[in-house]
Amino acid sequence: MLEDASLTAQDALAALMIAVSASDEDIRTAELVKMSNAINNLPVFAGYDAERLPQISRMVFDLLEQVDGLDALFGLIRDALPERLYETAYALSCDVAAADGRVVGPEVRMLEEIRDELNLDRLHAAAIERGSRARHMPL
Repeated sequence: MLEDASLTAQDALAALMIAVSASDEDIRTAELVKMSNAINNLPVFAGYDAERLPQISRMVFDLLEQVDGLDALFGLIRDALPERLYETAYALSCDVAAADGRVVGPEVRMLEEIRDELNLDRLHAAAIERGSRARHMPL
């Protein structure tokens, strides 16, 4: 796991993006680029130490291999993430899922889990999903 067992809010956001990308067991280049762009450009990641990403990735992958690992991951994320960033977390997750132009199967289920675990209002979640779909619409 992490050397200092606690996650920052930024770690939690990164972990969610990684979990969405890994949910279908195929991390695509477009998803990696989307995560990298978010971490390098969004205000919520200002000052984030990207050197933590390999540790965060390992933690996510290790947890996803365990029987109750997803529940454990969501517990860590809820502990680290202020509620005011729940919609931001969901928006980042939707953008990563949509980055390759399709959201199907395991990614859909992961987004449903995130929505439920973060107790997001269904209408707010639908608006976030619609915005993500619009941003990633091919010609």
